[in-house]
Amino acid sequence: MRDGALAVLLGALAFAPGIAGDGMALGELPVRQLDLLGMAVGLGQCLPLFLRRLRPGVCLAVIGLCFCVGQVRGYAPNFGSEGLLAALYGAGAHLRTRRLVAAALAVSGYAALAAVLRVLGSPERTVDYITFALVLAGCWWAGEWVRARHTAAERQRAFEVQSAAAAERDRIARDLHDVVTHHVTAMVVQADAAQFLLPQAGGRAAESLETISETGRRALAELRFLLGALNGPGDAQTVTRGTATDTRIADLVEQVRRTGQPVEYLEEGEQRATGGGPEVTAYRIVQEALTNALKHAPGQRTAVKVGYTPAEVVLAVTTDGAPSNSAVYVAATRAGTRPAAVEPPRAGAPIARDGGLGLAGLRQRVAVFGGEFSAGPLPGGGFQVVARLPLEAAL
Repeated sequence: MRDGALAVLLGALAFAPGIAGDGMALGELPVRQLDLLGMAVGLGQCLPLFLRRLRPGVCLAVIGLCFCVGQVRGYAPNFGSEGLLAALYGAGAHLRTRRLVAAALAVSGYAALAAVLRVLGSPERTVDYITFALVLAGCWWAGEWVRARHTAAERQRAFEVQSAAAAERDRIARDLHDVVTHHVTAMVVQADAAQFLLPQAGGRAAESLETISETGRRALAELRFLLGALNGPGDAQTVTRGTATDTRIADLVEQVRRTGQPVEYLEEGEQRATGGGPEVTAYRIVQEALTNALKHAPGQRTAVKVGYTPAEVVLAVTTDGAPSNSAVYVAATRAGTRPAAVEPPRAGAPIARDGGLGLAGLRQRVAVFGGEFSAGPLPGGGFQVVARLPLEAAL
């Protein structure tokens, strides 16, 4: 539409009184009286501009040919000749294939026009032809510059889209790791405990099986949400995300306690609504720390402390040293007995560290909100995870 309007505007100005003669002239040959051919040549230098974006090569070829005919025939300057500048700009900006061929043909055509004008007795000097050529080349280069800008912007947008997709994949991978590792670990511990308790205490075994069922349903709910997020926003909205954002850390602690793991919980301050981001991150940090305690320090005391201030939330999860046989020890602890094959926990025993996505993913989560994260063994034995999550950045 814009190119068509430009073509019509130049066509009208080419015959408008007072402005029609303000056009480009190169040969300075004796002026010929305007005839039908001259009118066609004048319109041919502007009306093809409606193809400036769709067929820039054809547009430049037609307008260039009409300009050459007008100069060789000696018609008076016509405002429609300004269309040549627009055609050169359009070729530089929108020509997609055979750009070098088009440029070579344009240069060859101009050289041929200059040679014919010299033969016809044009008074133009060599410097005049060079100056005119530089003006025409400048229009082409201006189009090239705009094209390069647009190409760079498109590449930047594509890179940003790819980066956002990669970041989302990483986030989903971390969520999958957190969900699967935590819930499956709890289910494995409960299953092993049920096998140990089944011959001795049917009621306790039933409780373990009930916990396995509840944990499995919880894992399925979170996995459904994550898979919905992979399928698209519409699918994600149809899945309830209560497990990740609405479940309180206290409920998570209680769930782990039912596996036989001794967990102490202390909450200080008043929780603030932050839109979900820091809340989900805090939940995942405690979830990952408790999962590692179940895997590497079963039966050992774990202390969870959550402190809320107006500016931040501070988390600290501290686990004592770990015994060696996790499933049997937890089962024996819940049954109130301890088999001879199971050694009591040794104070200060080292805890194996998880080298997977867990701690690294938590560190990235906290960094998104400009917080601080640290995790490592304690000097006297055990392991501690500490995180500070600013709340102001999320409001």
